[in-house]
Amino acid sequence: MSDSTALRVADLPQNAPTAFEIIPDKADLAALAAELRVNTLRKLRFTGEIKALGKRDWQLTGSLGATVVQDCVVTLEPVTTRIEETVRLTYLSRMEIPDEDEAEMPEDDSTEPLGSHIDPGAVMAEALALHIPVYPRKDGAELGEAVYTKPGTAPMRDEDARPFAGLGALRGLLKDED
Repeated sequence: MSDSTALRVADLPQNAPTAFEIIPDKADLAALAAELRVNTLRKLRFTGEIKALGKRDWQLTGSLGATVVQDCVVTLEPVTTRIEETVRLTYLSRMEIPDEDEAEMPEDDSTEPLGSHIDPGAVMAEALALHIPVYPRKDGAELGEAVYTKPGTAPMRDEDARPFAGLGALRGLLKDED
């Protein structure tokens, strides 16, 4: 997305919410689809508002709607997914950011450190990326069992790899000996 969606925090009114609506054009949709590695993005829209929380913090609340077309992981046929999500981020002016190489991730992922700008376009792109199906599957498409072996050797199937699969056969052999 372009920088035109970024709003300078110093210019936001403290006493009234600032509304936004982002509907990317075809070129932006194509660029975002390529970045997210999906076939097509259609009907992408992000609307909401940014409002002050106290004297220094801000909150962005928005509704994300998008139609995404991806390849089915089983059949490679196009799969269309409709995404409807509510997005809520709180920007904190005094947020502690760990400076260690390794740090534990906070449980609350809805807070961000406040910078000089709040960018609803960047928030839209991130929220969309987080809600796109990782393994899209066409209705009714099932992954069959793949069986590989050397010629003349009995193939090992998924059922054979189960830890207790052979116990039933052993029990039967033990009963026969009694």
